[in-house]
Amino acid sequence: MSPPRTPLGRRLLPEGSVPRPLLAVLTIVALLAILMPLVIVANAPRIVPIERKVARARPPQRVIPPAELPPVEPAEFVAVSREDAVAYNASIPFSTAPLLSARPFRIIGDEASIARATDCLTAGVLYEAGDDTVGQRAVAQVILNRVRHPAFPKTICGVVFQGAERRTGCQFTFTCDGALARRYSEAAWARAHDVAAAALRGKVEKAVGTATHYHTNWVVPYWSSSLDKISEVHTHLFFRWTGWWGTPPAFNGRYVAAEPLIAKMKGIAPSHGAAEDVPIVAGEVAIDLPILAPEAMPKPLAGDPNSFLVTLDRRLPPGEYAAYAGLVCADRPYCKFLAWTDRADTPAALPGDPRQMERMAFSYLRDRARGFDKALWACDRFPRPEPGQCMKVQVFMPSPARADSPRLEALPGSGLRAALGAGEAKENAPTELTGVRRRTGTLAPTVPAPAAPPPVRRTMGPELPKPQ
Repeated sequence: MSPPRTPLGRRLLPEGSVPRPLLAVLTIVALLAILMPLVIVANAPRIVPIERKVARARPPQRVIPPAELPPVEPAEFVAVSREDAVAYNASIPFSTAPLLSARPFRIIGDEASIARATDCLTAGVLYEAGDDTVGQRAVAQVILNRVRHPAFPKTICGVVFQGAERRTGCQFTFTCDGALARRYSEAAWARAHDVAAAALRGKVEKAVGTATHYHTNWVVPYWSSSLDKISEVHTHLFFRWTGWWGTPPAFNGRYVAAEPLIAKMKGIAPSHGAAEDVPIVAGEVAIDLPILAPEAMPKPLAGDPNSFLVTLDRRLPPGEYAAYAGLVCADRPYCKFLAWTDRADTPAALPGDPRQMERMAFSYLRDRARGFDKALWACDRFPRPEPGQCMKVQVFMPSPARADSPRLEALPGSGLRAALGAGEAKENAPTELTGVRRRTGTLAPTVPAPAAPPPVRRTMGPELPKPQ
């Protein structure tokens, strides 16, 4: 007869062999092993598709009407991985509208200004596209397109270094991320210089049309989906504004042939100064620190925060007046900057005395809503290379003395004479009535005075014979 069977657990762990505290601990561990995965799954981070992440961060897409100037967004990027960025950029279709070429750009100005512009453009194409001629031509075209567009500065150095005073968010990242501390070889700089010089002499890169924006394929700027994607050159994608602002007629801004000195270019390009001559500067323009100190910066007029009446520091070169005005106006969409070189000539308010306005040295007016950005010099004192940069000569003409207006108390028959203190000598005299004949004792007829003989006018004909 076989022995009775016992449960397996009793054979392995005889009854009473496991202490109760240990059994409780094992039970808790078993429960945690079941509950912890459930908690982790329930509270796992949500995986948001790249399209939804960008849609939340980007501004709403709309076609900006011609009467409204499009905003220039800082170069900020959506936080996504490189793989997600490439996938998202590939999902945005190219515009089906025609790819129209830009007009040739031919630089004007004096030799120093052209040299500074060429070096700024050289740095832009080299540090943005590297030592790649095809990419450099595309970047150069975008920079020149911006110079002509009303939404951007009107100098090449101003476009390249727009926002360079920031630590992040500058328009071209190499100007604020420390990349300028890295030097390319002289041969690479020379090749980029040739590309820049050709673009400034009228060479057009048709592959990018009227593009004003671009980015590499592995990043996603906040503005990318709100513009029209029109072209691709290597790993760069090129964009233009939607609607009228992306068409050739919108590029009607006039280039200001007064390129500023860029402090960050000193030591890189001779046209912007040698490295040992670098002054302490604030922002992008090489101006002495005392002029740019907060307490020394001009204040706007009382009641008009967009207008400045300024006495210029005599240490400031005339070629940098426009750059200085840009610093004073900062990011104001509308700004009026009027400047004199003598404090005695500077008016305290507008409108100024005509003689003071005649002695104005420089003026700058910005109206981004109308696409207007103009700097003018008094060319009789500060010669400029282009007549369009000169103020019109203002000649003060004194106003002719005006005849005294008729006074009511002087009019005959006016009852205001006594009220205004006129004719006190005849205060008690009776009022004369016109049209009433009074008895004077003798009625003598009025004899009109003989008319004066007409004046003799000399002519160029023969003289009349004299009477005998």
